[in-house]
Amino acid sequence: MPKKLLDKTFWKFLLVGCINTVFGTTIMFVFYNCLHLSYWLSSASNYFFGSILSYFLNKYFTFKYKERSLRVIGRFVINICVCYVVAYGIAKPLTLQLLSGVSVTVRENVAMLVGTVLFTLLNYFGQRFFAFRGKK
Repeated sequence: MPKKLLDKTFWKFLLVGCINTVFGTTIMFVFYNCLHLSYWLSSASNYFFGSILSYFLNKYFTFKYKERSLRVIGRFVINICVCYVVAYGIAKPLTLQLLSGVSVTVRENVAMLVGTVLFTLLNYFGQRFFAFRGKK
């Protein structure tokens, strides 16, 4: 089982994830620190724009998924939304509590980093086994 999870698909997903993380994280931190948008709007913008890039890169490069349907897009959107809510819903309160002695800006920046890591882990499994799962 662990060997199957760490096959070439996993490594392709990580490569796409690195590209996508640089793209989305740049958007998130620029929105938060330069445009002074809220934690939730900044992190959601990361996943809105990053998910568009991720969909095409993972569908065609990582998973080589050929099916074209609204069902696939729907599963992808559901996966992204669930991963986002869970990852950032855990990251913010956890980080705010653990770093209670530092400024809100530092805590929220750290929370966004923690959320990114959690999201990536959840998203891999969600895309592989739900969004782009093979036909049964």
